[in-house]
Amino acid sequence: MDENGSAQAALAARFEEHRPRLNAVAYRMLGSLSESEDAVQEAWFRLSRTGTETGTSASAGAGEGAGADPGEVRNLGGWLTTVVGRICLDLLRSRQSRREDSLDASLQTFGETHVPDPVVTRVDAVDPEQEVLLADSVGLALLVVLETLAPAERLAFVLHDMFAVPFDEIAPVVERSAAATRQLASRARRRVQGSAPAAETDAAKQREVVEAWMAATRAGDFDALLELLDPDVVLRADSGELASGLSKVVRGASAVAGQAAMFARAAAHQHMVLVNGLPGLVALPGGEPASLGSFTVVDGRIVEINIIADRERLRHLHIPGVDA
Repeated sequence: MDENGSAQAALAARFEEHRPRLNAVAYRMLGSLSESEDAVQEAWFRLSRTGTETGTSASAGAGEGAGADPGEVRNLGGWLTTVVGRICLDLLRSRQSRREDSLDASLQTFGETHVPDPVVTRVDAVDPEQEVLLADSVGLALLVVLETLAPAERLAFVLHDMFAVPFDEIAPVVERSAAATRQLASRARRRVQGSAPAAETDAAKQREVVEAWMAATRAGDFDALLELLDPDVVLRADSGELASGLSKVVRGASAVAGQAAMFARAAAHQHMVLVNGLPGLVALPGGEPASLGSFTVVDGRIVEINIIADRERLRHLHIPGVDA
């Protein structure tokens, strides 16, 4: 191997050391597993193509030090974090622009909802890389709230509050002053704290509630379902083109219990899995995933249910096979 090849291999090895953290940043920014992988790969292309394109230490900021040798970067991880953040910010802004330019008014008219990609694992096996991805208990309920933030707010909140990136390093990415960037994060924090319920962190307690929910759903027991639900529970369903009669957003214990009781037959195919590290349910009629449910439990009651029932999306998610 020539000198350039050796240098590239050494750079690739350094990058791989940071990949798990970068995947975690991108997942929180985008809520999409495939887009997160693409964003991290793009960061590698930029690094390898120009030798840290902007060639900076994290302490110098994302726009200085152009042309520096990768070996001279004092904090490659910090630099890569801001690069991934910038790539994700561009993707979020592109998403927002497409929604605003869309001629399909039905998305708003009929209350379509989007549930971010979950990380699904067997209850008896958690991959170490997925543990890194899910560090700090990033549940679907939190990702749903992050989807409501403006792109720059989301970047400031994710990088600062979740990954401790200083505001003066985030500021060049969002093209604001450090003080204005602090305000972005503050606004995002208030919305997150006001909207994302503080979920039960004891997996055993959550599993007990989810198992009781599965049993009550299979039995079509409306009263038992009602007992498990917080009065202000929200059920959110991303069903794509599925014509099942399942409403997109349902609020209130009686309405949610009524929806669940309608699907007693489908519930016979449900199995326990971990959804973003906490117990959830996947329905596998005929061995093919038909729905995936994530539950947020607070004080022994379900306060939020997020369901993906879009078979096209489910086919593209990695959902482990579960024995009946």
